[in-house]
Amino acid sequence: MIPFNKATITDLEERYVIDAMRNSKLSGDGKYTMRVYEQIRERFGIKDILLTTSGTTALEMSAILINLDPGDEVIVPSFTFSSTVNAFLLRRAKPVFCDIRPDTFNMDENLIESLITPNTKAIYCVDYAGIPCDMDVINAIADKHGLFVIEDAAQAIGSKYKGRWAGTLSEFGCFSFHETKNYVMGEGGAIVLNEEKYLDRAEIIREKGTNRRQVLKGWTDKYTWHDIGSSFLPSDVLAAILSAQLDRYDEIMDKRMRVWNAYHEQLKPLEDRGDLRLAIVPDYAEHNGHMYNIVLPTDDIRTHLVDFLKERGIMAYICYVPLHSAPMGRRLGNKAEDCPVTEDLGNRVLRLPLYADMTEADTDKVIAAVNEFFR
Repeated sequence: MIPFNKATITDLEERYVIDAMRNSKLSGDGKYTMRVYEQIRERFGIKDILLTTSGTTALEMSAILINLDPGDEVIVPSFTFSSTVNAFLLRRAKPVFCDIRPDTFNMDENLIESLITPNTKAIYCVDYAGIPCDMDVINAIADKHGLFVIEDAAQAIGSKYKGRWAGTLSEFGCFSFHETKNYVMGEGGAIVLNEEKYLDRAEIIREKGTNRRQVLKGWTDKYTWHDIGSSFLPSDVLAAILSAQLDRYDEIMDKRMRVWNAYHEQLKPLEDRGDLRLAIVPDYAEHNGHMYNIVLPTDDIRTHLVDFLKERGIMAYICYVPLHSAPMGRRLGNKAEDCPVTEDLGNRVLRLPLYADMTEADTDKVIAAVNEFFR
């Protein structure tokens, strides 16, 4: 069986986890949390970043930091995971779904301005498949209308936009280190604070609304309740897993890119023949090999291909049901025709297996099966 996804774990991750437990520092902000911050600072030049319990809670923290209020509107793509929208629905803000570009599946930046109203407060953009959105255009629109921009870079750590790292392209960047991502800690994420003015409050929000982190830094001798917040701080044991993963950063990246490139090169004859469409990466982006999508001519062909692959021990997935036409989206008053490109591509896209420990034989088996199906 070739699974859809599988985390790559070695003796290094095991050694760091055991060390974290033997340090008797099982809660957050311990030795390995600090080590992760240093690793991220050295590799990406990110100064202010806080680990969180998930990519979801990183997004929730951003909603609190921009003071989202009931009735505020947030422009967001429909082709994303529910976490992106739940983060501000919990603040009783309203999602305004933006259709996607047919090439990258990212929010169509040319449609954003038409969706802005006096109630619009923020744009939550998603770097789908590790390919950054066209952030210069989005940031310019936000500046013009006085809006916040949150970059949901859950899938995009290690990707670049015009030479700049994903997660650093707006006021807030949010990463995920979930088991399905390139670099993992089981369940976990991080919020990047690209403007220093947000750091002090973010630390308080992450620590249940208290200034506990200031006590740990030695800035004060007691901590008290200062703001709203929650328990957004992950265990140092989980940070130990991530630290080992970041030590293996280049190895993991190279292995994922080898699989991605094999798909892209060896399935090209099928695209040339009109059987499917391959992934598209715009000139401004450098991706991280997070996922490989193909687009099939019809939903029926996709369904048959999924079944065909499964019969041969290969797991492939359809990705997302568009949020605007999902049951919750419909309850919020949205209709399928609101985002026609999203609806069309959401019915035809298929995500092939891709993980760091896929062997060349695994990759060849997937490619051979897809070719066999179209024969």
